[in-house]
Amino acid sequence: MTTLLALDYAAALIFALTGALTASRAQLDIIGFFFLACLTAVGGGTLRDLILDRGPVFWVADPTPLAIACAAALIVFFTAHLLESRLKVLIWLDALALGVAVAAGAGVAMALDQSVPIVLVMGVATGTFGGLMRDVVANEVPLVLKQGELYVTAALAGAGAAVIAGAFLAHPLAPPIAAIATSFGLRAGSLAFGWRLPVYRPRPPRA
Repeated sequence: MTTLLALDYAAALIFALTGALTASRAQLDIIGFFFLACLTAVGGGTLRDLILDRGPVFWVADPTPLAIACAAALIVFFTAHLLESRLKVLIWLDALALGVAVAAGAGVAMALDQSVPIVLVMGVATGTFGGLMRDVVANEVPLVLKQGELYVTAALAGAGAAVIAGAFLAHPLAPPIAAIATSFGLRAGSLAFGWRLPVYRPRPPRA
């Protein structure tokens, strides 16, 4: 198994768990669990592969991510009631999934010898769009848009860390490790310690 394939599998699993937890919060039936888990698991990677014209799309070439997502949905369907706070678990799993998916997106773009801007965009897109689609379909405020929290910033920094690690370190695992550590570290700091970026504050017009 290649590193990129392992990252896609891992991102699919963790994002699927968040999709299933969202379905549990919305009190959906088992088919709703499967749908949200699969949508969240493959959403970002699908967008990445379509933009990069990387055919076939990763889960079409290998349906294993769908099987992983369905298994995750089934597990959550029968165990979600055991969690003290499903929202808290969801948010932290989403933070971990963000890092893994950013590493996968940036890694695919780098493997295709794309330019730095494309690597950055693919890292951000792969890391954020699955969760964004999950929250929109579930009619929840997307985590990516929570005021001031580091989310897209964490994804962008993670993709940038992958580029830098790839340029200066010869080990093939350096870029994904750098991406995961940076993205998850910044997102975790935002959740645990309140790290924020300045937000726009409207001011009344001058007289």
